[in-house]
Amino acid sequence: MAAVKVGLVLDKGGKDDKSFNASAYRGIMQAKDMLKAQVKVVEAVDDNSFESLLRAFAEKDFDLVISIGVSQAEAMKKVALMFPKKKFAIVDAEVPLPNVRSLLFQEQEGSYLVGAMAALMTKTGQIGFIGGMDIPLIRRFQLGYEAGARKISPAIKIKANYVGVTIDAWNNPAKGKELALAQYQSGVDIIFSAAGASGGGLFDAAEEQKKFAIGVDSNQNWIKPGRVLTSMLKRVDVAVLMTVQDLASGGFSGGAKRYGLENNGVDYSLDEHNRSLLPQAVLEKVETLKKDIIAGKIKVPDYYLERKKK
Repeated sequence: MAAVKVGLVLDKGGKDDKSFNASAYRGIMQAKDMLKAQVKVVEAVDDNSFESLLRAFAEKDFDLVISIGVSQAEAMKKVALMFPKKKFAIVDAEVPLPNVRSLLFQEQEGSYLVGAMAALMTKTGQIGFIGGMDIPLIRRFQLGYEAGARKISPAIKIKANYVGVTIDAWNNPAKGKELALAQYQSGVDIIFSAAGASGGGLFDAAEEQKKFAIGVDSNQNWIKPGRVLTSMLKRVDVAVLMTVQDLASGGFSGGAKRYGLENNGVDYSLDEHNRSLLPQAVLEKVETLKKDIIAGKIKVPDYYLERKKK
């Protein structure tokens, strides 16, 4: 494989968010190690910087420019149109241009499984959800989580809050902790967070209140061992690495690539940090649900589709 040069634009959460951006960063570093790719990573400071960062890579001799997050969709579309001979990829948004690969995940499937797990494990009959930026993508996590929980317990009570409506919502752990504490103090004993770096506040709250958290994107079980029930894995690292591999081998193409339970694009985490927390009967039930989703026996509601019906 020929050495390739790849630029990666992270959103404001940055490579140390222990979540979505961290997973993308891990994937690009794997490409660097495994494929000897030349990589450069930059972090956006706000929404207004996306276009200039993408354009800076496109104007130079980078073979591929990758952007992370739906917030970069408009900037990606604009820059990809300006540089039709350059190759681009974007995570979490569909940009229908021939030189753009859209890396899309079935978040609702993994969220369904951790929702079912929360319903199986709650002692109070009340669980929670904390989203980062209030956008359709995160509503997709929430809807899947609620559906999985209600599959187990139709009468379960679910509380949901969002950190905010701007890009800053991904990087506000103080607000995440405030929302988590309020939910725990109201009777919730398990909270799933899809909030980027803001989710760090949830883990602190779970430790203080001696309740459970569910991580997202990366395996976050290690952050507060014994307090993280599981993590909903979204394998952004795998998608990024596979995209660079395709580029290096000459197999890169535009269009949508989808990652779900069937191809291990999403899942839940089980390791030495949380295995003792989960009874075998719970794991067996969740695995049965997983198989039924893959087999098409369970159709997980998708917020994108539900929104179109309204």
